[in-house]
Amino acid sequence: MRAYLQNRIGVAVLLVTMAAMLGPMPANAASPGGPGYFPNTPLTTQDGRVVHFYDDLLKGKSVVINLIYTRCSASCPLETAKLSQVQRLLGGRVGKDIFFYSISIDPANDTPKVLKAYAAKFHTQPGWLFLTGKKEDILLISKKLGLSSLTDGANPDGHQPALMIGKEATNEWMMNSAVDNPQFLAATIVHFLDGYQSAAPPSYADMGPLPKVGKGEYLFKSRCTACHTVGNGDRVGPDLLNVTTLRDRTWLARYIAAPDLVLASGDPIAKALFARYKDVRMPNLSLSTEEVDALLPYMEQLSRAAVNKAKKQSASAR
Repeated sequence: MRAYLQNRIGVAVLLVTMAAMLGPMPANAASPGGPGYFPNTPLTTQDGRVVHFYDDLLKGKSVVINLIYTRCSASCPLETAKLSQVQRLLGGRVGKDIFFYSISIDPANDTPKVLKAYAAKFHTQPGWLFLTGKKEDILLISKKLGLSSLTDGANPDGHQPALMIGKEATNEWMMNSAVDNPQFLAATIVHFLDGYQSAAPPSYADMGPLPKVGKGEYLFKSRCTACHTVGNGDRVGPDLLNVTTLRDRTWLARYIAAPDLVLASGDPIAKALFARYKDVRMPNLSLSTEEVDALLPYMEQLSRAAVNKAKKQSASAR
């Protein structure tokens, strides 16, 4: 799946670059945009309100759209957790001049009630709608957005973790990975929607030497921090403070590598974690044995740092 995503994102970047060179296309029935292109099919929000895709959700708006489903054991939980961080970074703009939409590709199971509970698990805020509807309508919408993939029908977990960022008023659209660094995603969204010249980013020349980042640190920051902390309490998932000593190391490595398979096997610890953290599935990130072996010592390093920090704070408070 990782290679598939990289290929899709690579194609998307090429298409976006070509679109930028050609400039925005006029929104009419013959172009990829406008009322003649996007369907106006009804969808239902997590609050049970019926809306129409083009008239109510797209027309004249700046939007961020992705596809998810609540029983996903692959990328959906990570996508949603990262987008929740992006929403916080964008602040009051979400729901005012930027609108987030997550559309379920499993409408048979993802009722408005299920979607509302799912949104609450990830602490989403107003301005972000979770939507369901008829399967054929959602399939058409996903195709028109360019978010559908050949693997969707055979295995919903194979769908691409991608975002479509769009300015419907000017018919400008860009695809981006939905599992990027949240700060990068927020900056990308703002720069695309506001215009890249509105706030020039800092020059690389002013950044100085890049810090050295080991494999474990990179993996933890890119894959784990959206849902976990080390020493700062639970987030979507549990606080990982001292997790390598609290759990059997062999079990922990197996769970990090394939949490969906461990849960499906009926493992009591996995079932207890699933129940405790509101049925949020830890995603299978297709980590290799080498990557898991890099993550574990880095989590130990973070735990030692957190414990030492707590001791110093306790001593200074006396």
